[in-house]
Amino acid sequence: MLRISRDHAIDENDIEISFVRASGPGGQNVNKLSTAAQLRFDTRKITLPDDAAARLHRLAGQRMTKDGVIVIHAQRFRTQERNRADAIDRLLELLREAMVRPIPRRATKPTFGSKQRRLEGKKRRGDIKAKRGSAGFED
Repeated sequence: MLRISRDHAIDENDIEISFVRASGPGGQNVNKLSTAAQLRFDTRKITLPDDAAARLHRLAGQRMTKDGVIVIHAQRFRTQERNRADAIDRLLELLREAMVRPIPRRATKPTFGSKQRRLEGKKRRGDIKAKRGSAGFED
């Protein structure tokens, strides 16, 4: 069992990992070995609150299929074991981030001092620009 939060965990058997050939440079190693890990996880197998499921869908983006399967492709390292661990870590991080509720923003009014500083800055800038104009030449 992999723990997401205090109340939620996923079973390791629900995660499907297959190994494919990695893309990019790497010499003969990249042509001979299948070291890149492709992780597939069906989000319908876990019960998430509705708001967390919506956040997960938004955070996953293109990594989530229309069927609700998250696909993570890990090819950062040269060994299967490290790529497998990296893919699982990325999945857990994604799920943990989806579980965190954002703190609602409370609208505040600007303080009197901040209004005064803003107006002073605008006045100063306006004076600088006013002096740029044609200052009539007197002979």
